[in-house]
Amino acid sequence: MRLTHTTIQSPSFLDHAKVRRIFDVFDGAGEETRAVGGALRNALLRVPVSDVDFATTAAPQVTMDRAKAAGLRPIPTGFEHGTVTVIVEGQPFEITSLREDVETDGRRAKVRFGRDFEQDALRRDFTINALSCDRDGQIFDYADGLADIEARKVRFIGDAQQRVREDYLRILRFFRFHAAYGEGALDAQAFHAAVIEREGMHNLSRERIRAELLKLMGARNSAPTIAIMCGAGLLLPVLAGIAIPARLARVIEIEQARGAKADPVMRLIALCVLVREDGERLREELRLSNAEALRALGAARALEKLHGLMTPPDHGALRAFLYQHGPQAARDALTLAQAEACVGAQDAAFASADAFLAHAPRPRLPFSGADLLARGVEPGRGMGAALKSVEALWIAAGFPDDPARLAQLLDTALAQPD
Repeated sequence: MRLTHTTIQSPSFLDHAKVRRIFDVFDGAGEETRAVGGALRNALLRVPVSDVDFATTAAPQVTMDRAKAAGLRPIPTGFEHGTVTVIVEGQPFEITSLREDVETDGRRAKVRFGRDFEQDALRRDFTINALSCDRDGQIFDYADGLADIEARKVRFIGDAQQRVREDYLRILRFFRFHAAYGEGALDAQAFHAAVIEREGMHNLSRERIRAELLKLMGARNSAPTIAIMCGAGLLLPVLAGIAIPARLARVIEIEQARGAKADPVMRLIALCVLVREDGERLREELRLSNAEALRALGAARALEKLHGLMTPPDHGALRAFLYQHGPQAARDALTLAQAEACVGAQDAAFASADAFLAHAPRPRLPFSGADLLARGVEPGRGMGAALKSVEALWIAAGFPDDPARLAQLLDTALAQPD
């Protein structure tokens, strides 16, 4: 065991009252509890800390019992794998019993509970995720994770190929963690293991792949990392379709030039959606949520009208585009078209067009079936055709809202032969 002389410097997540409450309840009286994982890693990397997780020598039932005795609410979210979620003043904290892997099949592991922090640490994926610390901020490092944090290097613990075979999702996690935290070249052993074992990703659930891939898309260095993955054939088992890393890189540049936050779904669309069929396949392959699938399909439909465009449409055409596709799909498609045109992330014409789509109200058709009924049109197929005819005239006229002009358009539509 290596006990470092490094401590988490105050102020840190350890100073939060709710975190101290966890230590008060679960650390001591024959059990030891430490903060582990992402919170400690992020604190050392000086990036924001979100969730704080804990590891404990206590068995899951002991954790449940202690929480109840302290007036806290325990939820057995992953009880068979040792995880209990404890709610402290509305905030959830995961507390997991120390574990050893008994058997793995590339997707999930059978575990037994133990009391050895070192064994628990060495079963984890990356060295930077194997650190733990006590309530005083004293860090325990069993896998040279501190050195890798200093070097911003993402490296598997022990034999990289064996780590991957334990859970093939670790291939995607390796690239995601490198994109988020790494600097410089990929770890050679980890990259080799990812390439050699890539077929194992076929065994993963689509839902797990989707979640990990979206996290990768949101990482700060996702574009160059995705390009490496594409070059090594590592996205084919995941996407089963096209991948356009250069367009992804340009979309990220546009996103950053406009001061927008990272948009993982848009980045995924930029990587692998050109036409509607791509959106449909992506929905099936990654089990996208309804909202994600609708966004991908909407962007694909709108983009079909913009492929090959070197300059954006004028405001009149943009308004029609906005009416037909809605603001989200229209803006997504315009961004994709700009990336395909290779005109530069700060192109003034495309920036102006995007601002127009962002702020212009979407036109609303000022006609309804009631207007046609009042003109003597019978319900049925003829009414639907008449509505389409007057809608086309209204769009061509530039979306007027003057009552006299609207009445004239309606007269013109109804005068047209069937």
